[in-house]
Amino acid sequence: MLYDKDELELLDAIESNKIEKVSFDNKQIKLMASQTLEYNNEKKKISIDIKKSDLDYVKQRADDIGISYQNIIQALIHNYSTQKISLNI
Repeated sequence: MLYDKDELELLDAIESNKIEKVSFDNKQIKLMASQTLEYNNEKKKISIDIKKSDLDYVKQRADDIGISYQNIIQALIHNYSTQKISLNI
């Protein structure tokens, strides 16, 4: 496994028992975590052109399983952006 510079520095500190304790501001961490969650849950409206036959298929599959077709499209984009699926283009 290859490590980057920061990872090697951290591993060296752990192995040589040179870990420094650093104080932190718990309020700041909570604020940053809250902002991150807020950002990750923000939605952005977009407009895209999709082949009618593809959209009809997605709508039919969504109807078959009882969810909205928008949820299927959102799930596909999310799974692609988090590298859970890949595309063959």
